[in-house]
Amino acid sequence: MSETMQAAVLHGARDLRIEDFALPTLAPGMVLVRSRRVGICGSDLHYFHHGYCAAFVPDRPFILGHEVAGEIYAVAPDVASVRPGQRVAINPARACGICSYCKAGRINLCRKTIFLGSASTTPPTNGALAALVTVRADQCHLLPDDMDDALGAMIEPLAVALHAVKRAAPIDGKRVLITGAGTIGLLAGLTACAFGALPVTVSDLVPERRAKAIELGLDAALDPASLNFAAAAAELAPDGFDIVFEASGAPPALRGAFDLVRPGGTIVQIGTLGTADIPLPANLVMNREINFIGSMRYGDVFDECIRLVAAGRIPLRPLLSQVFPLGESVRAFDLASTRSQAFKVQITI
Repeated sequence: MSETMQAAVLHGARDLRIEDFALPTLAPGMVLVRSRRVGICGSDLHYFHHGYCAAFVPDRPFILGHEVAGEIYAVAPDVASVRPGQRVAINPARACGICSYCKAGRINLCRKTIFLGSASTTPPTNGALAALVTVRADQCHLLPDDMDDALGAMIEPLAVALHAVKRAAPIDGKRVLITGAGTIGLLAGLTACAFGALPVTVSDLVPERRAKAIELGLDAALDPASLNFAAAAAELAPDGFDIVFEASGAPPALRGAFDLVRPGGTIVQIGTLGTADIPLPANLVMNREINFIGSMRYGDVFDECIRLVAAGRIPLRPLLSQVFPLGESVRAFDLASTRSQAFKVQITI
């Protein structure tokens, strides 16, 4: 077997190269997964366009990609939970398992998490845009035989949405607004619908994204730049929305959420806002008793996501925009960067 593999390696801003890369090693407790389908995420786009993502600055070239479905290729001798040939979705976050956060069941807050395709560690951790990727065995979640790789690679972004909805639970019967109708925002809307929220509304500046929300079956889609935005929102939720999921990562959308949520309601911050401080209306939080909470990645929800998709409760396929081979990764990233033309772009290995 060759000692190298083909991979999409980021060398700097807009410098993504398809090149030979050393094969990952198989350590105890680990498995090698043959990547079959990898989705492009917003954080991948930040690395692609800027060479870094928020405070995460890579100190060497590394492989991108963390939304992955693949096939177990090899397992370490001490691994019995999975076997070669099984198809899996991968949880790209490897928590330490022994810290106070992990022991309390809040693995997404583990300070020692290793994340695929990320410069959150030094050196950066290689991702899945390659022939093989190495992960711990418990990061692998078995896919049903009738769930194809396209859906399997969308389990990770769905996990982000499901975790956010769980942060706001109970959600059944609640009036929900999602600011930002990108992939995560739309998945949050679909998940809220599946858990009984009504009505579920999204707001987005891009007409194509609002149209996609209606196509997916969400109840309403509003243009936040419209002169009648406030009136339209008030018609849907006269006292304000019970829950607002901020999924755009835009400071004006976050500020507006405090005016749109009802007294005693909840704002869940999903979108990444960068590293700069943002002024917030603390007096409104106080006198309206607004619950303002964060939602970071996901906990142990991957198997639940797989069950929801397998049961047809959350339709993922309409979000798939286009698929490219690994050799056309730059084209794939360029398309994924167009807010009006693409939702989920994937790469097949």
